[in-house]
Amino acid sequence: MQALVYTFIALAATAIGAVAYFGLTFTPAEAILAAVVFGCVCVVLMERTLRQRAENRLEKAIEDLSRLLATDAQAGAVLGQRINAMADINADQRLEGVEADISVLGTVIRQVAEAVADIEDRAKASQSTGRDRMIAAAPPPMMREPEPSIPLELLRQGIDDGRLIYHIQPVVTLPQRRPQGYDLVPRLRMEDGDLADRGDFMPRRGGEDLLRQIEGVGMVEAITISRRARTSGQPITLYVPLSRATLGDSSASEQLIVSLEANRAIAPGLIFAISEHDWQGLTTGERAIADAMVKKGAGFSVTNVRSLRVDVAEMAAQGVRSLRIDASHFIAEPQAFTDFHASDIANYIARFDIKLLATNITNERQIVELLEDGIVLVQGPHIAAPGPVRADLVVESGRAAPQLRRAEY
Repeated sequence: MQALVYTFIALAATAIGAVAYFGLTFTPAEAILAAVVFGCVCVVLMERTLRQRAENRLEKAIEDLSRLLATDAQAGAVLGQRINAMADINADQRLEGVEADISVLGTVIRQVAEAVADIEDRAKASQSTGRDRMIAAAPPPMMREPEPSIPLELLRQGIDDGRLIYHIQPVVTLPQRRPQGYDLVPRLRMEDGDLADRGDFMPRRGGEDLLRQIEGVGMVEAITISRRARTSGQPITLYVPLSRATLGDSSASEQLIVSLEANRAIAPGLIFAISEHDWQGLTTGERAIADAMVKKGAGFSVTNVRSLRVDVAEMAAQGVRSLRIDASHFIAEPQAFTDFHASDIANYIARFDIKLLATNITNERQIVELLEDGIVLVQGPHIAAPGPVRADLVVESGRAAPQLRRAEY
Protein backbone atom coordinates (compact mmCIF):
# COMPACT_ATOMS: atom_id res chain seq x y z
CA MET A 1 0.00 0.00 0.00
CA GLN A 2 2.85 2.40 0.88
CA ALA A 3 4.62 1.54 -2.43
CA LEU A 4 1.50 2.59 -4.36
CA VAL A 5 1.36 5.87 -2.43
CA TYR A 6 5.04 6.58 -3.11
CA THR A 7 4.46 5.77 -6.81
CA PHE A 8 1.67 8.36 -6.93
CA ILE A 9 3.95 10.91 -5.20
CA ALA A 10 6.69 10.26 -7.80
CA LEU A 11 4.18 10.69 -10.66
CA ALA A 12 2.84 13.87 -9.09
CA ALA A 13 6.40 15.27 -8.67
CA THR A 14 7.17 14.46 -12.34
CA ALA A 15 3.98 16.19 -13.38
CA ILE A 16 4.89 19.25 -11.31
CA GLY A 17 8.34 19.36 -12.98
CA ALA A 18 6.80 19.07 -16.46
CA VAL A 19 4.29 21.82 -15.76
CA ALA A 20 7.05 24.07 -14.42
CA TYR A 21 9.27 23.45 -17.48
CA PHE A 22 6.67 23.60 -20.22
CA GLY A 23 4.05 25.84 -18.74
CA LEU A 24 5.98 28.24 -16.52
CA THR A 25 9.13 28.39 -18.74
CA PHE A 26 11.39 27.16 -15.89
CA THR A 27 14.85 26.07 -16.84
CA PRO A 28 15.45 22.31 -16.71
CA ALA A 29 17.38 22.64 -13.47
CA GLU A 30 14.63 24.73 -11.88
CA ALA A 31 11.93 22.32 -13.05
CA ILE A 32 13.85 19.32 -11.63
CA LEU A 33 14.38 21.19 -8.35
CA ALA A 34 10.66 22.03 -8.14
CA ALA A 35 9.78 18.36 -8.76
CA VAL A 36 12.27 17.17 -6.09
CA VAL A 37 11.03 19.73 -3.52
CA PHE A 38 7.42 18.76 -4.14
CA GLY A 39 8.28 15.07 -3.83
CA CYS A 40 10.20 15.60 -0.58
CA VAL A 41 7.35 17.62 0.93
CA CYS A 42 4.87 14.90 0.01
CA VAL A 43 7.15 12.18 1.45
CA VAL A 44 7.59 14.13 4.71
CA LEU A 45 3.84 14.62 5.03
CA MET A 46 3.24 10.96 4.28
CA GLU A 47 5.81 9.79 6.85
CA ARG A 48 4.35 12.15 9.45
CA THR A 49 0.89 10.75 8.83
CA LEU A 50 2.13 7.17 9.06
CA ARG A 51 4.08 7.95 12.28
CA GLN A 52 0.99 9.52 13.92
CA ARG A 53 -1.08 6.52 12.89
CA ALA A 54 1.53 4.12 14.35
CA GLU A 55 1.71 6.11 17.59
CA ASN A 56 -2.08 6.06 17.94
CA ARG A 57 -2.12 2.33 17.31
CA LEU A 58 0.65 1.83 19.91
CA GLU A 59 -1.17 3.93 22.54
CA LYS A 60 -4.35 1.94 21.98
CA ALA A 61 -2.42 -1.33 22.35
CA ILE A 62 -0.88 -0.05 25.60
CA GLU A 63 -4.33 0.88 26.95
CA ASP A 64 -5.66 -2.57 26.07
CA LEU A 65 -2.67 -4.20 27.76
CA SER A 66 -3.17 -2.07 30.89
CA ARG A 67 -6.83 -3.05 30.97
CA LEU A 68 -5.93 -6.72 30.67
CA LEU A 69 -3.31 -6.41 33.44
CA ALA A 70 -5.87 -4.76 35.73
CA THR A 71 -8.36 -7.54 35.02
CA ASP A 72 -5.69 -10.16 35.74
CA ALA A 73 -4.78 -8.42 39.01
CA GLN A 74 -8.43 -8.37 40.08
CA ALA A 75 -8.80 -12.04 39.18
CA GLY A 76 -5.64 -12.81 41.17
CA ALA A 77 -7.04 -10.98 44.21
CA VAL A 78 -10.31 -12.92 43.99
CA LEU A 79 -8.35 -16.17 43.64
CA GLY A 80 -6.26 -15.25 46.70
CA GLN A 81 -9.39 -14.61 48.73
CA ARG A 82 -10.84 -17.97 47.69
CA ILE A 83 -7.59 -19.73 48.57
CA ASN A 84 -7.58 -18.08 52.00
CA ALA A 85 -11.20 -19.07 52.53
CA MET A 86 -10.40 -22.66 51.58
CA ALA A 87 -7.42 -22.65 53.95
CA ASP A 88 -9.72 -21.61 56.81
CA ILE A 89 -12.13 -24.48 56.17
CA ASN A 90 -11.80 -27.36 58.62
CA ALA A 91 -11.98 -30.11 56.06
CA ASP A 92 -11.39 -32.90 58.57
CA GLN A 93 -14.43 -31.96 60.64
CA ARG A 94 -16.63 -31.71 57.56
CA LEU A 95 -15.39 -35.04 56.28
CA GLU A 96 -16.18 -36.61 59.64
CA GLY A 97 -19.71 -35.20 59.41
CA VAL A 98 -20.10 -36.57 55.89
CA GLU A 99 -18.81 -39.98 56.97
CA ALA A 100 -21.26 -40.01 59.87
CA ASP A 101 -24.12 -39.06 57.52
CA ILE A 102 -23.14 -41.83 55.11
CA SER A 103 -22.95 -44.35 57.95
CA VAL A 104 -26.35 -43.32 59.29
CA LEU A 105 -27.83 -43.39 55.78
CA GLY A 106 -26.51 -46.90 55.22
CA THR A 107 -28.04 -48.03 58.50
CA VAL A 108 -31.40 -46.49 57.64
CA ILE A 109 -31.40 -48.13 54.19
CA ARG A 110 -30.58 -51.49 55.76
CA GLN A 111 -33.35 -51.07 58.30
CA VAL A 112 -35.84 -50.08 55.59
CA ALA A 113 -34.88 -53.16 53.58
CA GLU A 114 -35.34 -55.35 56.65
CA ALA A 115 -38.71 -53.76 57.33
CA VAL A 116 -39.90 -54.33 53.75
CA ALA A 117 -38.73 -57.95 53.86
CA ASP A 118 -40.52 -58.42 57.16
CA ILE A 119 -43.76 -57.02 55.75
CA GLU A 120 -43.53 -59.34 52.76
CA ASP A 121 -42.94 -62.32 55.02
CA ARG A 122 -45.97 -61.48 57.13
CA ALA A 123 -48.10 -61.06 54.03
CA LYS A 124 -47.13 -64.55 52.86
CA ALA A 125 -47.58 -66.16 56.25
CA SER A 126 -50.27 -64.30 58.17
CA GLN A 127 -50.03 -66.76 61.02
CA SER A 128 -46.47 -65.67 61.79
CA THR A 129 -46.07 -63.58 64.92
CA GLY A 130 -43.44 -61.41 63.25
CA ARG A 131 -40.79 -61.71 65.95
CA ASP A 132 -38.00 -60.87 63.51
CA ARG A 133 -39.39 -57.51 62.46
CA MET A 134 -37.44 -54.32 63.00
CA ILE A 135 -38.30 -53.02 66.43
CA ALA A 136 -39.19 -49.39 66.80
CA ALA A 137 -39.86 -49.76 70.46
CA ALA A 138 -41.33 -47.07 72.61
CA PRO A 139 -39.26 -45.83 75.51
CA PRO A 140 -39.19 -48.32 78.35
CA PRO A 141 -41.56 -47.54 81.18
CA MET A 142 -40.07 -45.38 83.86
CA MET A 143 -38.99 -47.52 86.76
CA ARG A 144 -40.47 -46.26 89.98
CA GLU A 145 -37.68 -45.70 92.44
CA PRO A 146 -38.16 -47.02 95.93
CA GLU A 147 -39.12 -44.59 98.63
CA PRO A 148 -36.21 -43.29 100.72
CA SER A 149 -35.58 -45.13 103.96
CA ILE A 150 -34.76 -41.92 105.83
CA PRO A 151 -37.85 -39.78 106.54
CA LEU A 152 -37.94 -36.09 105.82
CA GLU A 153 -37.73 -35.16 109.50
CA LEU A 154 -34.43 -36.98 109.98
CA LEU A 155 -33.11 -35.56 106.71
CA ARG A 156 -34.03 -32.04 107.78
CA GLN A 157 -32.32 -32.55 111.12
CA GLY A 158 -29.20 -33.94 109.44
CA ILE A 159 -28.99 -30.93 107.12
CA ASP A 160 -29.45 -28.53 110.03
CA ASP A 161 -26.69 -30.35 111.93
CA GLY A 162 -24.32 -30.00 108.99
CA ARG A 163 -24.09 -33.73 108.32
CA LEU A 164 -24.74 -33.39 104.59
CA ILE A 165 -21.49 -33.89 102.68
CA TYR A 166 -20.52 -34.18 99.02
CA HIS A 167 -18.19 -36.79 97.55
CA ILE A 168 -16.92 -37.01 93.98
CA GLN A 169 -17.16 -39.84 91.48
CA PRO A 170 -15.06 -39.66 88.29
CA VAL A 171 -16.39 -39.81 84.75
CA VAL A 172 -13.61 -41.31 82.62
CA THR A 173 -12.75 -41.46 78.93
CA LEU A 174 -12.11 -44.86 77.37
CA PRO A 175 -9.86 -46.63 76.66
CA GLN A 176 -7.23 -44.74 78.69
CA ARG A 177 -9.72 -44.21 81.54
CA ARG A 178 -8.59 -40.66 82.04
CA PRO A 179 -10.95 -38.50 84.11
CA GLN A 180 -13.11 -36.23 81.99
CA GLY A 181 -15.06 -34.81 84.93
CA TYR A 182 -16.42 -35.59 88.38
CA ASP A 183 -19.94 -36.07 89.68
CA LEU A 184 -20.82 -34.41 92.97
CA VAL A 185 -22.55 -37.14 94.99
CA PRO A 186 -24.53 -36.05 98.08
CA ARG A 187 -24.27 -38.24 101.15
CA LEU A 188 -25.71 -37.99 104.64
CA ARG A 189 -23.64 -38.84 107.65
CA MET A 190 -25.75 -40.64 110.19
CA GLU A 191 -25.44 -40.18 113.92
CA ASP A 192 -23.66 -43.52 114.26
CA GLY A 193 -21.02 -42.45 111.71
CA ASP A 194 -22.34 -44.46 108.74
CA LEU A 195 -22.89 -42.83 105.36
CA ALA A 196 -26.29 -42.88 103.69
CA ASP A 197 -26.28 -42.85 99.89
CA ARG A 198 -28.38 -40.56 97.75
CA GLY A 199 -31.16 -43.08 97.23
CA ASP A 200 -31.61 -43.50 100.97
CA PHE A 201 -32.55 -39.92 101.76
CA MET A 202 -33.30 -37.88 98.62
CA PRO A 203 -37.02 -36.88 98.73
CA ARG A 204 -39.29 -38.45 96.12
CA ARG A 205 -42.57 -36.80 97.05
CA GLY A 206 -42.58 -33.39 98.63
CA GLY A 207 -39.60 -31.97 100.44
CA GLU A 208 -38.84 -29.41 97.72
CA ASP A 209 -37.32 -27.10 100.33
CA LEU A 210 -34.91 -29.86 101.36
CA LEU A 211 -34.00 -30.48 97.71
CA ARG A 212 -33.21 -26.80 97.31
CA GLN A 213 -31.01 -26.87 100.40
CA ILE A 214 -29.16 -29.96 99.20
CA GLU A 215 -28.59 -28.53 95.74
CA GLY A 216 -27.57 -25.18 97.23
CA VAL A 217 -24.90 -26.89 99.33
CA GLY A 218 -23.76 -28.76 96.21
CA MET A 219 -23.43 -25.49 94.28
CA VAL A 220 -21.26 -23.98 97.02
CA GLU A 221 -19.15 -27.15 97.12
CA ALA A 222 -18.74 -27.13 93.33
CA ILE A 223 -17.60 -23.50 93.30
CA THR A 224 -15.11 -24.17 96.09
CA ILE A 225 -13.58 -27.19 94.36
CA SER A 226 -13.48 -25.48 90.95
CA ARG A 227 -11.78 -22.42 92.36
CA ARG A 228 -9.17 -24.51 94.13
CA ALA A 229 -8.48 -26.53 90.97
CA ARG A 230 -8.25 -23.38 88.86
CA THR A 231 -5.86 -21.82 91.37
CA SER A 232 -3.62 -24.87 91.07
CA GLY A 233 -3.55 -24.31 87.29
CA GLN A 234 -5.52 -27.46 86.35
CA PRO A 235 -9.25 -26.67 85.99
CA ILE A 236 -11.71 -29.56 86.10
CA THR A 237 -15.28 -30.29 85.07
CA LEU A 238 -17.88 -30.90 87.79
CA TYR A 239 -21.37 -32.31 87.34
CA VAL A 240 -23.63 -30.60 89.86
CA PRO A 241 -27.06 -32.11 90.70
CA LEU A 242 -30.06 -29.91 89.86
CA SER A 243 -33.83 -30.32 89.81
CA ARG A 244 -36.99 -28.34 89.13
CA ALA A 245 -37.25 -27.65 92.85
CA THR A 246 -34.42 -25.12 92.42
CA LEU A 247 -35.30 -23.88 88.94
CA GLY A 248 -38.94 -23.34 89.92
CA ASP A 249 -38.17 -21.30 93.03
CA SER A 250 -37.57 -17.61 92.34
CA SER A 251 -35.20 -17.07 95.27
CA ALA A 252 -33.15 -20.22 94.67
CA SER A 253 -32.92 -19.69 90.89
CA GLU A 254 -31.93 -16.05 91.37
CA GLN A 255 -29.18 -17.07 93.79
CA LEU A 256 -28.02 -19.65 91.25
CA ILE A 257 -27.74 -17.05 88.49
CA VAL A 258 -25.94 -14.64 90.82
CA SER A 259 -23.42 -17.34 91.76
CA LEU A 260 -22.72 -18.13 88.10
CA GLU A 261 -22.34 -14.43 87.30
CA ALA A 262 -19.87 -13.99 90.15
CA ASN A 263 -17.88 -17.02 88.99
CA ARG A 264 -17.85 -16.63 85.22
CA ALA A 265 -14.24 -17.81 85.09
CA ILE A 266 -15.19 -21.30 86.31
CA ALA A 267 -18.75 -21.43 84.92
CA PRO A 268 -17.76 -23.40 81.77
CA GLY A 269 -16.52 -26.19 84.03
CA LEU A 270 -19.89 -26.50 85.83
CA ILE A 271 -22.38 -28.88 84.20
CA PHE A 272 -25.71 -29.31 85.93
CA ALA A 273 -27.06 -32.87 85.96
CA ILE A 274 -30.84 -32.87 85.62
CA SER A 275 -33.11 -35.86 85.07
CA GLU A 276 -34.85 -36.40 81.75
CA HIS A 277 -38.24 -36.20 83.50
CA ASP A 278 -37.44 -32.77 84.94
CA TRP A 279 -35.83 -31.53 81.70
CA GLN A 280 -38.85 -32.40 79.57
CA GLY A 281 -41.23 -30.94 82.15
CA LEU A 282 -39.61 -27.50 82.41
CA THR A 283 -42.10 -24.64 82.27
CA THR A 284 -41.54 -21.45 80.29
CA GLY A 285 -40.15 -19.65 83.33
CA GLU A 286 -37.89 -22.55 84.28
CA ARG A 287 -36.66 -22.80 80.70
CA ALA A 288 -35.80 -19.10 80.81
CA ILE A 289 -33.69 -19.72 83.94
CA ALA A 290 -31.92 -22.61 82.19
CA ASP A 291 -31.19 -20.39 79.17
CA ALA A 292 -29.78 -17.70 81.45
CA MET A 293 -27.48 -20.30 83.04
CA VAL A 294 -26.23 -21.30 79.60
CA LYS A 295 -25.49 -17.66 78.75
CA LYS A 296 -23.34 -17.48 81.87
CA GLY A 297 -21.24 -20.35 80.51
CA ALA A 298 -22.73 -23.38 82.30
CA GLY A 299 -24.10 -26.51 80.60
CA PHE A 300 -26.46 -29.41 81.27
CA SER A 301 -26.20 -33.19 81.42
CA VAL A 302 -29.52 -35.01 81.09
CA THR A 303 -29.60 -38.10 83.32
CA ASN A 304 -31.76 -41.23 83.31
CA VAL A 305 -32.38 -40.93 79.57
CA ARG A 306 -34.88 -43.58 78.49
CA SER A 307 -34.97 -42.76 74.77
CA LEU A 308 -32.58 -41.18 72.29
CA ARG A 309 -35.40 -40.42 69.85
CA VAL A 310 -35.09 -36.70 70.56
CA ASP A 311 -34.26 -33.53 68.66
CA VAL A 312 -30.53 -33.55 69.37
CA ALA A 313 -29.94 -30.24 67.56
CA GLU A 314 -32.52 -28.49 69.73
CA MET A 315 -31.02 -29.94 72.91
CA ALA A 316 -27.57 -28.77 71.82
CA ALA A 317 -28.94 -25.26 71.29
CA GLN A 318 -30.38 -25.39 74.82
CA GLY A 319 -26.95 -26.05 76.32
CA VAL A 320 -27.07 -29.84 76.75
CA ARG A 321 -23.56 -31.30 76.64
CA SER A 322 -24.18 -34.96 77.43
CA LEU A 323 -26.93 -37.58 77.60
CA ARG A 324 -26.67 -40.30 80.24
CA ILE A 325 -27.96 -43.80 79.61
CA ASP A 326 -27.89 -46.93 81.75
CA ALA A 327 -25.11 -49.14 80.41
CA SER A 328 -26.68 -52.53 81.15
CA HIS A 329 -30.05 -51.55 79.67
CA PHE A 330 -28.46 -50.06 76.53
CA ILE A 331 -26.30 -53.12 75.92
CA ALA A 332 -29.22 -55.52 76.47
CA GLU A 333 -31.85 -53.60 74.46
CA PRO A 334 -30.35 -50.87 72.24
CA GLN A 335 -33.51 -50.87 70.13
CA ALA A 336 -35.41 -49.56 73.14
CA PHE A 337 -33.35 -46.37 72.98
CA THR A 338 -33.01 -45.70 69.26
CA ASP A 339 -33.86 -46.94 65.77
CA PHE A 340 -30.23 -46.43 64.68
CA HIS A 341 -27.65 -49.13 64.91
CA ALA A 342 -25.95 -49.16 68.31
CA SER A 343 -22.56 -48.40 66.73
CA ASP A 344 -23.92 -45.33 64.90
CA ILE A 345 -25.89 -43.49 67.56
CA ALA A 346 -22.84 -42.15 69.46
CA ASN A 347 -21.28 -40.69 66.28
CA TYR A 348 -24.61 -39.19 65.26
CA ILE A 349 -25.09 -37.42 68.60
CA ALA A 350 -21.44 -36.28 68.60
CA ARG A 351 -22.12 -34.30 65.42
CA PHE A 352 -24.06 -31.84 67.58
CA ASP A 353 -21.29 -31.56 70.22
CA ILE A 354 -23.25 -33.74 72.64
CA LYS A 355 -21.61 -36.75 74.24
CA LEU A 356 -23.23 -40.07 75.12
CA LEU A 357 -22.35 -41.10 78.67
CA ALA A 358 -22.94 -44.64 79.95
CA THR A 359 -23.52 -44.95 83.71
CA ASN A 360 -23.65 -47.77 86.25
CA ILE A 361 -20.72 -49.74 84.78
CA THR A 362 -20.48 -52.94 86.82
CA ASN A 363 -18.04 -55.16 84.92
CA GLU A 364 -15.28 -55.16 82.29
CA ARG A 365 -17.42 -56.81 79.63
CA GLN A 366 -19.68 -53.78 79.50
CA ILE A 367 -16.67 -51.55 78.83
CA VAL A 368 -15.61 -53.70 75.87
CA GLU A 369 -19.10 -53.65 74.34
CA LEU A 370 -19.45 -49.90 74.84
CA LEU A 371 -16.10 -49.32 73.12
CA GLU A 372 -17.31 -51.35 70.15
CA ASP A 373 -20.38 -49.08 69.96
CA GLY A 374 -18.23 -45.94 70.04
CA ILE A 375 -19.25 -44.83 73.55
CA VAL A 376 -16.14 -43.53 75.31
CA LEU A 377 -17.54 -41.71 78.37
CA VAL A 378 -18.42 -44.05 81.24
CA GLN A 379 -19.03 -44.01 84.96
CA GLY A 380 -19.90 -46.58 87.57
CA PRO A 381 -18.77 -48.57 90.59
CA HIS A 382 -16.49 -50.72 88.41
CA ILE A 383 -14.61 -47.57 87.35
CA ALA A 384 -14.42 -45.85 90.74
CA ALA A 385 -16.72 -45.49 93.71
CA PRO A 386 -17.61 -42.07 95.13
CA GLY A 387 -15.07 -40.78 97.63
CA PRO A 388 -14.25 -37.62 99.55
CA VAL A 389 -12.16 -34.79 98.19
CA ARG A 390 -8.91 -34.64 100.10
CA ALA A 391 -7.73 -31.26 101.26
CA ASP A 392 -4.32 -31.85 99.68
CA LEU A 393 -5.76 -33.29 96.45
CA VAL A 394 -3.96 -32.11 93.30
CA VAL A 395 -6.18 -32.72 90.30
CA GLU A 396 -4.25 -33.96 87.29
CA SER A 397 -6.89 -33.89 84.61
CA GLY A 398 -6.05 -36.09 81.64
CA ARG A 399 -3.13 -37.85 83.37
CA ALA A 400 -4.46 -39.95 86.21
CA ALA A 401 -7.60 -40.41 88.22
CA PRO A 402 -7.77 -38.49 91.50
CA GLN A 403 -6.71 -40.27 94.63
CA LEU A 404 -9.84 -41.34 96.43
CA ARG A 405 -9.85 -42.84 99.86
CA ARG A 406 -12.54 -44.18 102.10
CA ALA A 407 -14.15 -41.70 104.44
CA GLU A 408 -12.78 -41.56 107.94
CA TYR A 409 -14.96 -39.90 110.52
